[in-house]
Amino acid sequence: MTDTAPARPARPLLTFEVVRTERIAPRMIRMVLGGEGFAGFRDNGFTDRYVKLVIPKPGVEYPEPWSVETIQQALPRDQWPAIRTYTVRRVDPAARQITIDVVDHGEGYASTFVANARPGDAVRLRGPGGAYSPAHDADWHLLAGDESALPAIASATEALPPHVVAIVFVEVDGPEDEIELVSSGELRVTWLHRRDGAPSFSQAIRDLEFPSGRVHAFVHGELDQIRGLRTHLREERGVPAEALSISGYWRRGKDEDGFQAEKHAEDEQRRALGLA
Repeated sequence: MTDTAPARPARPLLTFEVVRTERIAPRMIRMVLGGEGFAGFRDNGFTDRYVKLVIPKPGVEYPEPWSVETIQQALPRDQWPAIRTYTVRRVDPAARQITIDVVDHGEGYASTFVANARPGDAVRLRGPGGAYSPAHDADWHLLAGDESALPAIASATEALPPHVVAIVFVEVDGPEDEIELVSSGELRVTWLHRRDGAPSFSQAIRDLEFPSGRVHAFVHGELDQIRGLRTHLREERGVPAEALSISGYWRRGKDEDGFQAEKHAEDEQRRALGLA
């Protein structure tokens, strides 16, 4: 007989409304959400906190009151809402608002939904999840990833202790995709412009001469880059598991549904092998 861990209950579905949107870079849209949904939002304090946006499919009429479980029972799979994961860039308890920065791919449910969002529009989500914040007892920090990790990296730089060194690698298409990173720590930022032939963030980490002392690392982005880095950081660099936050946020050629299914299978395999 095999013991199976009980299924984790789904977080409640919260309904926010759009306060405003703005394009903070050519491929990054900021969406500020407020409204009654904030009352049910339980901020966990992590800098990588994330939510699952529940995005309606165009042209589909959904039963009220909204329930993902009811919709999935009542409608065929191709009419189910799309579920997309995004970092919460900022939580403002005084204004009762959350901010989400979304990479605009120019196509897909999430990019289209956010690009067309207008003040007052309903936005449904679940969350937050999350697990990482910069450790205040680390000697230095490593923050690295691509556009998908940039909102979490920006949140992390703001949470760094004063004067601590943080080496930051961010891979973006070009200089127009850079955003301001604010910190009371000592940031050493390298923007890697793939259009100009810059190395990937994974290669930049491999080439880095690590400073002395204990590192706390946050490394996220495209899955194929992450796969080799996990072994490199754990075994070749000696970074202990508890000092390393690393995972794929997306995979080239896969939408989130396909990516999450593949990632779940890999995580299960790693747990079975005692590597998680």
